[in-house]
Amino acid sequence: MHHHHHHSTPSSNKAFLIGATINIAYVIIEATFGFLSDSLSLLADAGHNFSDVLVLLLAWGANILASAKPTDSHTYGYRRATILAALVSGVTLAITMALIAIEAIQRLNSLMEPHSITIIVVASIGIVINFITAALFVNHKDEDLNVKGAFLHMIADGLVSVAVVIGGITIYFTSWLLIDPLLSILIIIVIAISSWGLIKDSFNLSVDGVPTNIDIESIREYLLSLPDVSEIHDLHIWAMSTTQVALTAHILRSSNEIDDDLLHQAADQLREKFGIHHSTIQVENGHCELHCQD
Repeated sequence: MHHHHHHSTPSSNKAFLIGATINIAYVIIEATFGFLSDSLSLLADAGHNFSDVLVLLLAWGANILASAKPTDSHTYGYRRATILAALVSGVTLAITMALIAIEAIQRLNSLMEPHSITIIVVASIGIVINFITAALFVNHKDEDLNVKGAFLHMIADGLVSVAVVIGGITIYFTSWLLIDPLLSILIIIVIAISSWGLIKDSFNLSVDGVPTNIDIESIREYLLSLPDVSEIHDLHIWAMSTTQVALTAHILRSSNEIDDDLLHQAADQLREKFGIHHSTIQVENGHCELHCQD
């Protein structure tokens, strides 16, 4: 039996700290001026930005937990905390957007004129802050679901802030009050579309689904291509964290010789070609009558 361990996690803690700090400050500013100017689009964006602060804080905390060493009671450590953080963030975002949608629909029947200049200025600040925050995560967005979630949220926020600025300009020149609640609804639709993939992927990982970037058939073909391997069974692939994937498999070999070099090579190839960070391969000689059923 061979075990291969590889526990490298991108260090994004500084990015999470900076991103959370500047976004907390902006949420306070945006919510305050949204209330004072009676702008639902600003309040909607502030609500979403607040959920993004939670995303950043949860991801940051999960990253810290994931770096903790394994113990006898938690033999994989706390890596799964990163998956739970992504799932909680997605659910929190969905609830926040549902509440804003209800308020936007109610506002359609009771239009109020917001202060357009305030909307333009505050939302313009939001454009700068959101895109700066997104830039903090661009280097690791393809390596970690939490980092990818933070990056996508910030890009979406930046685009939403652009829409809010356009709405403020429209109100200033045309006094078309309907634009404010309509933009709020548009914000919710954009966020729902951009966030659905994150919610779906985080739920999939939380129930031990095969990560979407893993091609299980290609892995099965690779293991069957190893010298003297005639059969593979009980192949399981799951995520230990948002950055680490584990694999266990039983392979049937005709050779009675234990080939440690072959197993080391297989583990290295699984890591380099398929992104499997922790592999355990059990070698069997002859037909195994007691195959695992789980």
